[in-house]
Amino acid sequence: MIPELRTLIAVARNGTFAAAGQRLGLTQSAVSGHIRRLEDALGFLLFERTGRSARLNAAGVRVLERAEDLVAAFDALADPARHEETGRHLRIGAIASVQTTLVARALVSFRAQFPACRIHLVPGVSLQLLDRVDAGELELAIVIRPAFDLPSNLAWVPLVTEDYALLAPRMVDEDQDWRTIVATWPFIRYDRSSFGGRQVDRFLRREGVFPQEWLEADEIQAMVALVESGIGCAIVPITEGLELSPNRVRRILLGPDAPRREIGVVHQTPGSTTEVDALIGRLVDARRD
Repeated sequence: MIPELRTLIAVARNGTFAAAGQRLGLTQSAVSGHIRRLEDALGFLLFERTGRSARLNAAGVRVLERAEDLVAAFDALADPARHEETGRHLRIGAIASVQTTLVARALVSFRAQFPACRIHLVPGVSLQLLDRVDAGELELAIVIRPAFDLPSNLAWVPLVTEDYALLAPRMVDEDQDWRTIVATWPFIRYDRSSFGGRQVDRFLRREGVFPQEWLEADEIQAMVALVESGIGCAIVPITEGLELSPNRVRRILLGPDAPRREIGVVHQTPGSTTEVDALIGRLVDARRD
């Protein structure tokens, strides 16, 4: 089944059966045959076929991660020296706002300790990543702490706490109450499907503020860019890597009851490995006060 697994990986990377065939030197019908045999052997479909494109379904995403490991292990058999050096493959998740700061610093020091360990960094929102850790698809994830209790099989390691603030265009009067700004300017809302967006929503409801909603988004830096363009205001977490232009945006405090978010590591327990424990330690060390 190694040829079929290679074909699966090629289709996932290239987006269509035809493009995968060109990459592998196979006809499109041969690629289709490989995928069909693989699906028959597994007993379920791997792709959502829409027109000429082929997108992995949820089962396909899970199989792809294991397929990459199996093909890499098979290739290593041909080189005994490489086989001895091949380490574990860790699948870790991280929300976007920590990938270029906290996670990047931790991975640098982790690699120095485990140079043979391969890392697959999976992006996503906190709820999705939490579910994947719970399902055993990820060894750990760096996420926003949810408002609900974690399942008993998951453990939490706190890393950093971030305050929320209102960002408004520079022309807004800095002495104006934040509630008035949110009620009068077009509001760029933090996506309510994310844990952070739900925090903002609960805060606004508690304060009795009804914003002039214009757009809902999950990418914090994109929200900042829209505020800097002068088109509206937004309540966002002040993350370590957040880039603000002081000549184009004002940062306005939300008062003593402003929401805060805790970011930490969620992982399965018991059953963590030496590498997982070490990576958690590197993440803790990578914090900046």
